[in-house]
Amino acid sequence: MAIRRHRLPRFWLLVTLGLVAGAVGAAYWWERQLPGRLERAAQQGRLDDCLRYGEQLASLRWLGGAAPQEQGRCRRLKAQNLWKAGQVGEALRVQLQLVNSEAGNSADQRRLVEWQRQLEARALARFQGGDLEGALAVLATFNADHNPEGTALGDNLRENWNRNRLQRDRTQQLIPQKRWWEALDALNRIDHPWWKAHTQPLRQQVQQGIDGLKSAGEKQHDGHGKGGLESNVPSDKLNALVTAKIAAGQDDWQAFTSACKELGGKVVEAGPESACRR
Repeated sequence: MAIRRHRLPRFWLLVTLGLVAGAVGAAYWWERQLPGRLERAAQQGRLDDCLRYGEQLASLRWLGGAAPQEQGRCRRLKAQNLWKAGQVGEALRVQLQLVNSEAGNSADQRRLVEWQRQLEARALARFQGGDLEGALAVLATFNADHNPEGTALGDNLRENWNRNRLQRDRTQQLIPQKRWWEALDALNRIDHPWWKAHTQPLRQQVQQGIDGLKSAGEKQHDGHGKGGLESNVPSDKLNALVTAKIAAGQDDWQAFTSACKELGGKVVEAGPESACRR
């Protein structure tokens, strides 16, 4: 009985070693089969099978084999088919695998860059048309919608969008206060095409308010008859100068009075309204 107990561990050790050796041998045999299977799949256009065999072959490279060029060929064709089918995210993923593999070449790298540029142009077109979320969705297909540093293209688009929106909100706050010059300055800071079109009604309100100042000045002049006021200050020059002074940090009244004085005029008041007259 003692002899049998001593032999039993050896038996299981031999069984274990045999199983390990069998597994290694099977893996080695399968690795020897994979290049041929991969090549046939590539020749027959079975791209999914080709990619699967290629991934299996790459995982067995520790046995000493090398992934053949057929793997890169299948990835190249698969990426192109996905791109044509509109599956851009998956196409970019496969193309990136190709570029990072030994089978990738400079043409594959250029194609990847070109696809990314096309997607950037598509995202910018949506953004210019007022579809921020759609633009970010396009950029997300190649991780250009956000990064921790906040320097991705998507981060820049968000910043631009929010800046224009804040100027719109500021204009809406200034109009009820009849702070026309500050409202005009806020509108002039809007540089996004969609926001420019979207704020046209506000611009019309602001312009009407400025025209009201001009009308009040004319009434003041008529009330004085020939009171010595020779002409109105040109509104375009006044508007430009007031806007510049507001941008420099002056409030709307300081900007208005100083601009009027620099243009050789003086501030006249007609009830609650004020105007610049020479």
